[in-house]
This record gives sequence, structure tokens and C-alpha cells, in this order.
Amino acid sequence: MSTTTTTTKKPSVLFVCVHNAGRSQMAAAYLTSLSGGAIEVRSAGSEPADSVNPSAVAAMAEDGIDMSAETPKVLTTDAVKESDVVITMGCGDTCPIFPGKRYEDWELSDPAGQGLDAVRHIRHDIKTRIQTLIAELIPAR
Repeated sequence: MSTTTTTTKKPSVLFVCVHNAGRSQMAAAYLTSLSGGAIEVRSAGSEPADSVNPSAVAAMAEDGIDMSAETPKVLTTDAVKESDVVITMGCGDTCPIFPGKRYEDWELSDPAGQGLDAVRHIRHDIKTRIQTLIAELIPAR
């Protein structure tokens, strides 16, 4: 008697914003945390900043998520190819288009130069969208 094990690939999501320093980092951190590792998460930008926005780090820390060790990463064609869902963050960044991928653009305010109060609103919007995304990608949760 043989047993066949079926391995299902984890869904993967790539968040893209020009500097990969605020919105995309917050979205990636929320998806990593709230999915409990059930979704592979990437974030990148076409012109990555030197560091993650301190207001974004502070806002996420208020919600129990530590982004202090994160660094902006450059967007690569491979990152897009390896992702099932590609989400741009309303920042005009363009991604290579590959058939069979799901592409979305989330219109979100830019936390760059914003104080913590403004970033909290952006954080809330991102968290709400992430919760919806998780329900779509892992409906049995």
C-alpha cells in the first residue's frame, strides 16, 4: 500500500513601491505576521531607499510588528516571475508583466515625510487590505 503526499505550493505575494521604504514594507510585514507563514512574502522597489521610513517602523511597532531590521530591496524580474500576486502601492512603479499573474494597484498615501499620526491611518488601510488578501488567498482560514 503506497501513500501519495500532495504538496501544495504556498501562494506568494510581491509588494512593489518605488523606494520600498514605507507602504510596501508595512504590507509585507503585515502579510508575514497575519498569514502565520502560510504565504510567501516579498517586497521591492525600482529605486530602493537607503533605509525603511522611521515613521513606518514606529507605526508598525505600535501594532506589535518589528520592522527595524528590514532594508529596502531592488525590484528584479525574478521576484515578479516567482510571485503569484504582484501588488503595486499607488506609486507609479511599473513591473514586468507575465501571463498568469494577478496584478493589483493599491492607492495608498505615501508615508514619506509624514508624521506618526498620518502613518497610522496608512497602516490601518494596509492592514485592512492585507486581511482581505489573506481571506482570498487562503479561504479556509
